[in-house]
Amino acid sequence: MTINHYKRITLKVGSALVADEVAGCVREAWIAAFAEDVALLARQGKQVMIVTSGAIALGRMQLGMKPKSKLALEEKQAAAAVGQIALISAWREMLSKHGLVAAQLLLTADDSIQRQRYLNARATLETLIEHGAVAVINENDTVATGEIRFGDNDRLAARVAQMAEAELLVLFSDIDGLYDADPSKKPDAHFIPVVEQITPEIEQMAGGVNSAVGSGGMVTKIAAAKIATQAGCHMVIASGKGARPLRTLMQGGKHTLFKAQGTPRAARKNWIAGSMHPKGRVVVDDGAAKALASGKSLLPAGVKAVSGEFERGDTVEIALANGKVLGKGLIAYHSDDTQLILGKQSEEIEQILGFKRKDVLIHRDDMVLE
Repeated sequence: MTINHYKRITLKVGSALVADEVAGCVREAWIAAFAEDVALLARQGKQVMIVTSGAIALGRMQLGMKPKSKLALEEKQAAAAVGQIALISAWREMLSKHGLVAAQLLLTADDSIQRQRYLNARATLETLIEHGAVAVINENDTVATGEIRFGDNDRLAARVAQMAEAELLVLFSDIDGLYDADPSKKPDAHFIPVVEQITPEIEQMAGGVNSAVGSGGMVTKIAAAKIATQAGCHMVIASGKGARPLRTLMQGGKHTLFKAQGTPRAARKNWIAGSMHPKGRVVVDDGAAKALASGKSLLPAGVKAVSGEFERGDTVEIALANGKVLGKGLIAYHSDDTQLILGKQSEEIEQILGFKRKDVLIHRDDMVLE
């Protein structure tokens, strides 16, 4: 495996890598080296996102909270509010030295579950990527309650990779990959270089699906791998120790590769095809039907009628006037807005609605034809 095979990459770094919890300060040298290697990937045309922990570890010392002590939720939130400033400042400073613009995104689990919030976050990520910015992402600990927390940044990173349709997710850890037993307790534990599919046996190697291993343990990494690989994203576990873990991986360093089940686009298409209950229907003319069959997106000009009540991002059927269903797709506009712009040219959307999200009603990547 080499990073050179992938264009869109999500990198996750743990708290211990970026923060000295005892001293309460950022590990600037480590971040500087990591940022330099991110810049190298960017020069190679890679699109990189960074999911970073460390805000709580940095903030707790500044608030006089003892290192390593257990914190109540409100204490974690307070520490995160303080530490996030230092954390994002360090990433911004180090990335800017290489001409890269850093953007801060703070997400909760709800942002990956609630459809509208997911779409907003996804659109923001996509726009940042298009403009060459490096999104630096963390859990929004200052507002997330227990019910809406990821609880660990491994799963957050997997959701980000899924959201951005990344081709590769790398989890930099305190261990260099997956073993069939804990190597710290069993020196002869067997290293697993490639995981073709996540089976119960693989989960057992991580401690079992019901293990009480804490945040950031191997169980959360296997959970992240299930999310990522099902979304068509390969995932790697590699050691984050040392000054240049990203460079080491780029040069073929030791790691475990979890192989994706298909591609991000195929996974997205399968999800759309499996949507059992479309929220509405758009009826298209013959010209639009021919355009769709040739691989084009659906424009408002090709729509003759709309039925049902749906939100932006909902699944709708695409049909002809005679009732024949051509396929399904994720609609880019609310049903009321779609009614207003059907039959219109794309350049008229903003004048009619007062805003414009997209030129198309359903993008070809958000569509499955029968």
